[in-house]
Amino acid sequence: MLPEELLKKIQGFHFKTRHLANDLFAGQYESAFKGRGMEFAEVREYQPGDDIRSIDWNVSARFAHPFVKVFHEERELTVMLLLDLSGSNLFGTRNKFKRELLAEIAGMLAFLAIRTNDKVGAILFGARVEKYIPPKKGASHVWRLIKDIFTYAPEDLTTDINAALTYLIRVVRRHAIVFLISDCMDSGFEKTLKLASKKHDLTVIRISDPAEKTLPEVGLMTFRDPESGQVAVINTQSKALREKWRVAWNTHEQYLSSLFHKTGVDMVEIDTAGSVVKPMARLFDRRKSRS
Repeated sequence: MLPEELLKKIQGFHFKTRHLANDLFAGQYESAFKGRGMEFAEVREYQPGDDIRSIDWNVSARFAHPFVKVFHEERELTVMLLLDLSGSNLFGTRNKFKRELLAEIAGMLAFLAIRTNDKVGAILFGARVEKYIPPKKGASHVWRLIKDIFTYAPEDLTTDINAALTYLIRVVRRHAIVFLISDCMDSGFEKTLKLASKKHDLTVIRISDPAEKTLPEVGLMTFRDPESGQVAVINTQSKALREKWRVAWNTHEQYLSSLFHKTGVDMVEIDTAGSVVKPMARLFDRRKSRS
């Protein structure tokens, strides 16, 4: 049984993410991520303004006045969330930890999926795939997903995005809408990213914290790597050290930007200091304009 404090926290996130899906992004997700095609629904009488190309000439001839064919979008999609639960996501200096931000984004996307009758599943990973949640519909399924994000403790806190993408390619056979939600503190996953983006509609949502970008000048500080557990005391007043930190961050930024550009993968950046609303709205608008 979950501790009462943790249960209240999960319930709060459940309510917040459902609100985001129902009130702020209603319709945008459906417009941004289209179904697999159009399927015939019915024949009805022609109305002024109907496209004459949709006239069913056989039925019209039989009844001596025009009828048109009506098609509906074949909507049901499968949405897969690849969720990075590695140690680096336990960091946060602003409004929330990165893992809480990840839960907020994942919950919102899950609710958006089920409100349009899509299935949603998840792959929880760190150094390897830790848990696979098969795609299903329903609010109770979303509750389970959010609960797992908060409560699941990976056996190994390091990051292997390549392992998650490889598992996705192997297990999810049919075309899916895929969101990789991670701080992307990893490299060496170029090949699998390219393969996954060819098979699925892949979007990367990169989460970060403002304190990761620059090293504060506050004297001696004790740092602990949340993935390896290593501890070091460093002098943040060292100009050379702060410059080395800045260069390393910018180099990784350029690596990711180039990688996503080459593979044609959409990428959204969201940090713990801000809201998910504007970055996600821009993603949906960008997708809608392309479609």
